[in-house]
Amino acid sequence: MSGFSMPAAGGVPPRPGAGGTGAGADAGVGAGAGGGVPVAGPTGAFGPAGGRGSGGHGPDGHGPGGAPGADPYRAPGTPAPQPFQWLRPSDPERKAPATGRTVLAAVLAGLLSSWLLIDGLGVNLLLCAAVVTVGAGAAARAAGRRPRVWTVLWSALALALLAVPALYEAGWPVLLSTVWAVGLASLALHGGRRWSGVLLALPGLLWQLVPGLVWAGRALRGRRAGDRGQLVPVLKGVLVAVVLLTVFGALFAGADAAMANVLESLVPSLDLGELPARAALFALGLAVALGFAHIAAGPRRWDRTVVRPGRARGRLEWALPLAALNLMFGAFVVLQAVVVLGGAEAILERTGMSRSEYARQGFWQLLVVTVLTLVVVALAKRWAPRGTEADRRLVRLLLGALCLLTLVVVAAALGRMWFYVDASGLTTLRLWVLAVEIWLGVVFVLLIVAGLTPSAGWLPRAAVLSAVAAAAVYGLMGPDAMVAEHNVARFERTGQIDLRNVRYLSVDAVPALDRLPGDYRTCALGLVAYNLRAEGSTPWYATSLAASRARGILAERPMPDHYSYAEDACDRVGMSRDYAFEG
Repeated sequence: MSGFSMPAAGGVPPRPGAGGTGAGADAGVGAGAGGGVPVAGPTGAFGPAGGRGSGGHGPDGHGPGGAPGADPYRAPGTPAPQPFQWLRPSDPERKAPATGRTVLAAVLAGLLSSWLLIDGLGVNLLLCAAVVTVGAGAAARAAGRRPRVWTVLWSALALALLAVPALYEAGWPVLLSTVWAVGLASLALHGGRRWSGVLLALPGLLWQLVPGLVWAGRALRGRRAGDRGQLVPVLKGVLVAVVLLTVFGALFAGADAAMANVLESLVPSLDLGELPARAALFALGLAVALGFAHIAAGPRRWDRTVVRPGRARGRLEWALPLAALNLMFGAFVVLQAVVVLGGAEAILERTGMSRSEYARQGFWQLLVVTVLTLVVVALAKRWAPRGTEADRRLVRLLLGALCLLTLVVVAAALGRMWFYVDASGLTTLRLWVLAVEIWLGVVFVLLIVAGLTPSAGWLPRAAVLSAVAAAAVYGLMGPDAMVAEHNVARFERTGQIDLRNVRYLSVDAVPALDRLPGDYRTCALGLVAYNLRAEGSTPWYATSLAASRARGILAERPMPDHYSYAEDACDRVGMSRDYAFEG
């Protein structure tokens, strides 16, 4: 079970197809006779969908009794479904109104966003996320919802991902981790275990940004005058606190230089040119906080979304192309075995290609093969024959064999990329595609295991969990630092390094690149040192651990003040200037 549990709303009749009022995030699936909701009970990843609830779809995907065109959510004689009619089964049983605590937490999140996030990302992102979490928790408590195990797991993973900006500076890992963290927070509040529930919940915040603002505005307009009067003491207290902190802060700052530095780092600069950006950050923080709170107050139950299975194909029509594809994959596997037994050098002699050319040519094609195979498996599962037990065995056999053979393709792709890295060095792009290929291999392993189990209800959440784990490991290991460490170690071992692979890395790479000698170090760190000097001082809340470490290293062993010295050093070590830099 995932999401929050919610008690029954007193006096609220169950909505048709909702599976009963008061169900948890997952309990709505197949619950309640006559609900017309499909039961999530597949026989396996490669088997057909399970049985249906009372009044649900017939075996041909039509409505009750298998009547063509019947809709389990529309009574006979009613008008045809309107646009977005498919959203109705997922409507929440009830939506708790916004509370003063929720709105106050959202305003605080907006203020913190406008104050802290304008200088960059770091610990400030975790601070803003903590306030947003408090607001969502208050909304969930007002709705009578209690957290479940999967809620806690998704939330913990989201916080782990938000720790990446506090540790490293590299842009792509920070962006990937932040996006995944937002998606996981949405999944934690929505709940969901079916494919529809999981995949539609991940971007669920996007559809709640505007409704969250309307929800909060409606609650504020509905408050009585006496309730509004309760805000006056709070505002007076805040005003008095600001005056006291300003007066005594100025006195302490004048009495102690260290205290003055601390207060200066905490107080934002009042630059009129930054007002539009700060206003935009306030609006973003407010909308995000209210969007999450709006979800927590009564989420959509995406698990109830009706996804009709595709029309089952005939056994020959379905199996013939898959059998041919399995034969081609088998031929590739046999060829790879010949290459391994015969030695790669013999293959290179016959093809006339270098080690790096052979690896580079093969990896990208094999990566595309892996992705396309995943699409083929999904589509084949949708149109698989499912009339008899023999059909189901055939589905498991052909799709299971294809997944097993694809694992060999994944292994071959990884081997070729490692071949390429050994010949040419590691780059951030090569490390990224290695991580993606490994994750795809894990997905195929999950598909194989699901095909061998009687029920694959765990597969959607397991697939998302594997993707989140891959993103977290990729971000927390510091890709730029790893790339720099690999190339420097290769230089120490062989005396060879392609500086173009490392000189454009972020400050995460400074500790490893600092070990390079003489002109190699000057060339590799020239751009990083110039950017740090151009940025100037950064507040503690917007500085990552890697940036602080890099500033300390460059302070101990300073770089030349002018960037042209670094360019001259690159010329002396034989690296041509591959771009024009003006600075």
